Amino acid sequence: MQDGAGITAANAGLDNISWNVVGHTYTPKLLSGNAFIWHALIPAETFVPPHIHPTQDEWIVMLEGELEVEMGGQTHKAKAGDTIRMPMGEAHGIFNRSGKTATCVFGVAPSRKLFELFGALDGVTDPAELVRLSALHEIDFLPPPDQA
Repeated sequence: MQDGAGITAANAGLDNISWNVVGHTYTPKLLSGNAFIWHALIPAETFVPPHIHPTQDEWIVMLEGELEVEMGGQTHKAKAGDTIRMPMGEAHGIFNRSGKTATCVFGVAPSRKLFELFGALDGVTDPAELVRLSALHEIDFLPPPDQA
């Protein structure tokens, strides 16, 4: 699917799509070969484990709430209005430890296979299957610390 000119309504996703990925609600807003952008609702005490996008730059623009991003051996806290930058090839994990829901807009460039990955991950809860499917779509999860 390629996104053409127009407006994606605030309460809608492309083709009315919305996914449940690792307990987060992701709603695609723009898709082209150059970029993929989605709105995210990230409940308190949920996270995306550390992973690497070897073929994409990623960013998050915070709308409400707070997130912590672990990258480069440091934990960075972001609040509403902040932009988080995660360069291609740099491991990062995203955590909502704030006790409140966070909302934000994510993006990647180029789009590569991430849109298809979110469709494949919709509702998947088995960690091994999440890791397997992600690897098939150019996202590499890091082993848990006790397995590193």
